[in-house]
Amino acid sequence: MKKLITVLLSGMFILGACGSGGDDGQITVGAKSFTESLLLAEMTETILQENGYEVDKRTNMGSNVLREAVTSGQVDITWDYTGTGLVTYLGEEPVASAEEAFQQVKEIDAENGITWVNPTGINNTYTLMVRQDFAEEQGVKSMSDLAEYVKANGAKVAVNDEFYARPDGLSALEEHYGFEFGAENVVQMDLGLTYQALRDGEVDVAMGFATDSRIEQFNLMNLEDDQTFFPDYSAATVIRTEVLDNNPEIEELLKPMADNLDSETMIKLNYEVDVEERSVEEVAQEFLTDNGIIE
Repeated sequence: MKKLITVLLSGMFILGACGSGGDDGQITVGAKSFTESLLLAEMTETILQENGYEVDKRTNMGSNVLREAVTSGQVDITWDYTGTGLVTYLGEEPVASAEEAFQQVKEIDAENGITWVNPTGINNTYTLMVRQDFAEEQGVKSMSDLAEYVKANGAKVAVNDEFYARPDGLSALEEHYGFEFGAENVVQMDLGLTYQALRDGEVDVAMGFATDSRIEQFNLMNLEDDQTFFPDYSAATVIRTEVLDNNPEIEELLKPMADNLDSETMIKLNYEVDVEERSVEEVAQEFLTDNGIIE
């Protein structure tokens, strides 16, 4: 008899609608609503189906609802981010090192009966971006390069209100790298507009999120955070420890997927869905097939 796994993607979810990982043998897999999370969930569903699991996929869970669902036992498996786990869920300080962030969230959440496994190379953290042509013409490929360029030439940057105001945002980044844009060169706008402003040449630099599909769409480039300022937000599998103990094979089934995912790959996958308007199912299936994860 096949095992039943329910895959939940972000949005609204009514806790208590069904049990999971309990006496009925049902296992639930949760995820969030944005494209990246939908792709991770679709890949998970496909892998599990290929290995004899029956999957019941549901949509519309938000981050905090998903976390509550995991801690309450309504969801058994999900994909989440180390920075989200540490800062948002556990109230810890952000950690810049990917390995340290993973080990810390794994250790702390173990006390909650939750195990983090299969860290990926996807780091969906804050980023500063420039246009590809700007990077090539000015030799600006890293944050340190940007700092030297700004000190010599000045530059205009687009940021959203949160990044401008938060203590670990723009001012802290400038201090960390030893430069200042100057108040007159900082343009505050909604996050969704920063990519467009950079593409259209209204600014020289813009903040965003590292795996957003618009980076690929608008021919932008993430600057290398060569002095490790931004906290790590690497994606990993999150599973209730009780469920992992009862189903240890799931960690190994999902490991090849995790091993083949990094930020560059995720940008391209998000682009295929968001810009090329291909279906999540098609893009996920193609990734798994091309990487020999499924036949």
